[in-house]
Amino acid sequence: MSNEPISPKDDGFDEEELIRSEFDSIVSGLSLDESAPSTYLDELDRIDRDDRFVAPNPPTQTPRSFFLSAKRAILRWLKRPFHDNDGVEL
Repeated sequence: MSNEPISPKDDGFDEEELIRSEFDSIVSGLSLDESAPSTYLDELDRIDRDDRFVAPNPPTQTPRSFFLSAKRAILRWLKRPFHDNDGVEL
């Protein structure tokens, strides 16, 4: 018996052929048709244009209406049903 290592080429194994067949199977599923109306980058640009944040523009308040709305907010907070450990004290 010889102590020589057995190479993959000795038993009919061809690594390059395996790589070529894997590559061909991957490439066969790709479509190189460029006649599509839009590309992936066009879709990303459209999403960026359409989904921009629009800051709210609340109406201006008089000092009296500001005070009344603050008073209503505080009273609603005091009359809420659950006061359990919310970490806020007045």
